[in-house]
Amino acid sequence: MIQAQWTSIQLLAIGFMALSVAAPASAHAGSGAAHSGSGNFYPAADAHIRYGGRADQSIPGEIRFWGAGAYMQIHFEGSSCLIYLKDQQFGGRHNWIQIAVDGETPYRLQTRSGSDTLNIEARLKGSSHVLVICKNTETQVGYLGFAGVRCKKLLDLPVAPAHKIEFIGNSITCGALSDMSLHPCGQGDYYDQSNAYYSYGSLTAKSLNADYILTSVSGIGLMHSCCSMKINMPQVFDKINLAGDSITWDFNKYQPDVVTICLGQNDGLQDSATFCGAYISFLYTLRGHYPKADLICLTSPMADAKLTAFMQKCLTAISDAVQKEGDHKVYTYFYQKWYHHGCAGHPDLQEHKAIATELTAFIQKTEGW
Repeated sequence: MIQAQWTSIQLLAIGFMALSVAAPASAHAGSGAAHSGSGNFYPAADAHIRYGGRADQSIPGEIRFWGAGAYMQIHFEGSSCLIYLKDQQFGGRHNWIQIAVDGETPYRLQTRSGSDTLNIEARLKGSSHVLVICKNTETQVGYLGFAGVRCKKLLDLPVAPAHKIEFIGNSITCGALSDMSLHPCGQGDYYDQSNAYYSYGSLTAKSLNADYILTSVSGIGLMHSCCSMKINMPQVFDKINLAGDSITWDFNKYQPDVVTICLGQNDGLQDSATFCGAYISFLYTLRGHYPKADLICLTSPMADAKLTAFMQKCLTAISDAVQKEGDHKVYTYFYQKWYHHGCAGHPDLQEHKAIATELTAFIQKTEGW
């Protein structure tokens, strides 16, 4: 059963139409969502709903995601549906989400309360439509919870992608500071420029028809994280809420074919032997969880020339050392350009496309997909 705090009030449009000018679909949102209205209600755990990302399913009637890029997908009959969301509002912040209906242009909007209802209206003709809602903001903003769907009928989704990829990294992998379409750099909150839907990992996966998880936290490092963070990736890699170092993740739920590792930007220049040792140790951790996956070690696409040279040298030595130990499923890829035209020197949306193009070609060559 859905928790009783979902109250019965009338849906209120709050200006989201302005965000969908370029998109044939539209969404209205209201707070204090109720499970009332026409159509059938389907709870979050319904088998017709597909989720991507590390999820906490311990809360009755709700499925929670912390990580950037987590998504839900449905195939619904009729021209509209209601999506019931919950938002942790951690630190008073609200999650940004991306909405994509069929082949229409996706668009962004932000939740407005702890309980929101999205009224999704598809404008393309057809008796049924496929909807994707993606969490654009990351773990520090708090969880986004899905509590159910109301529509005429939920239908079977298309066959799930054949391949799976996990992208491990920091703010770059989160898609942070990349989207200035609604808030220029330096305006609004740090997370107002986050767009995981158009991050290089998400775009790479879509190009390869692969499912994906972004296992990433802004500011995180392999050994040293920035901004007074007390965690690093090896410490929290086994969690659902990475920034909170909480809720243990069951790795049996997602076994990727490929894992990319994009760490080192926040570590900066380090003693090479110490850095290489820590990196190899993390690779052993990954191999323990993913015995069959190909591991791809990446340079940072926003690193300057000095850090790039350091990482190229280290990753080459790391790959050589691991392969000498008998693991021949570890690869390296060095980005060809410096991508830094987003906010605070991060890649912008166009650069994420270019990064994805580079990485897609390498994975295609390596995997034969």
